[in-house]
Amino acid sequence: MTNSENLFERAKRLIPGGVNSPVRAFRSVGGSPFFVKSAQGATLTTADDHELIDFVCTWGPAIHGHNHPVIKAAISEALEHGTSFGTPNPYEVEMAELIVKFFPSIQKLRMCNSGTEATMSAIRLARGYTKRDKIIKFSGCYHGHSDSLLIKAGSGALTHGNPDSAGVPAAFAQETVVVAYNDCAALEAAFAANPDQIAGVIIEPYCGNVGFIMPDAGYLSYLREITAKHGSVLIFDEVMTGFRLAKGGVQEIETITPDLTTLGKIIGGGLPVGAFGGRAEIMDYLAPDGPVYQAGTLSGNPLAMAAGIASLKLLEDLDPYSQLDQLGAQLRDAVAAAAQAKGLAVQVPQRGAMFSIFFNENPVRDYTTALQGNAETFKKFFHSCLSKGIYLAPSAFEAGFLSTAHSGAAIDRACEIFAEAIKEL
Repeated sequence: MTNSENLFERAKRLIPGGVNSPVRAFRSVGGSPFFVKSAQGATLTTADDHELIDFVCTWGPAIHGHNHPVIKAAISEALEHGTSFGTPNPYEVEMAELIVKFFPSIQKLRMCNSGTEATMSAIRLARGYTKRDKIIKFSGCYHGHSDSLLIKAGSGALTHGNPDSAGVPAAFAQETVVVAYNDCAALEAAFAANPDQIAGVIIEPYCGNVGFIMPDAGYLSYLREITAKHGSVLIFDEVMTGFRLAKGGVQEIETITPDLTTLGKIIGGGLPVGAFGGRAEIMDYLAPDGPVYQAGTLSGNPLAMAAGIASLKLLEDLDPYSQLDQLGAQLRDAVAAAAQAKGLAVQVPQRGAMFSIFFNENPVRDYTTALQGNAETFKKFFHSCLSKGIYLAPSAFEAGFLSTAHSGAAIDRACEIFAEAIKEL
């Protein structure tokens, strides 16, 4: 028995499914998960000393690669002064100033501890501000595991074939209206069917939790127009895309100004963190200034803030987005060329440091077309890549991520492995 197999057997006796997040369980691709004992740059080292080129990157935060020396030094320095204070601290003010600097739509923000907390709080704030109850979300978009948003969700919920989680009261589900991504007519119909009832619309502007999917031209502009017309709060969930695709997220790329934005992942430099922010008029509804309650003992934790500040300053200093797009294009082109040579249908949507590999005949533009992919082919591809030294997300319905550490030998070797794996299908 390998070290990972032994650890998994021990974990299953104490942890449901043996994992602390469902998508790690390998259920949709088969087999057992490996355990990681260290990570450096673009490489994971498993408990059995196997090295893997990592295209999960902690599900997004490791944009500079794992264990970056500047981030590690920032954590070490902060640690000298304590792990948690339960009071305001200087780091959280500096973090707020950085985020507001990069995201023009954010005038004020509140730190929290995860993307789930950020989206949950943004939804509550939108309801409190508008004094309405209903929320519109999009099928396949995952916004964390709060009750209101686990309706037709993506990410692990989709991977496990249970988008509508048990334990979500039917009354909660009735307040969530689900429409198809990239479908303007469906969105218009949802507003027409619920006049003056929609508190807010929450969207991953570029989807990452049903695989990586881009919006149709003009779709996000239409979304901005219709929410403004109906007095509903537009929430961009940029937990994945914020700082990863541009310093100002998708809203910078698309020149769209949402009312609220949720952030996470990168702003913690690999430590647990989340944030939500937006127009001051809306944010001032939060306690202690307003009637919408939200709190967290560890919000603004000094270690997480120090790590996040270091990560964001690196992005500001290095401006790596052109480099990351080149790496993504190299990966995309290698997969597409190998598939063409094999006569295999594949779609490789890519923007900057995010991508997906769909074994689909047609382009993927929403939840329905994502599900049309060949799941069996993905399973074979996943395990072939894993055996050759690449770690992809263990699901056909997750985005892949690149880091600056993938440049050079790592991306060249990865492209070779991808081509070899496709040739063997």
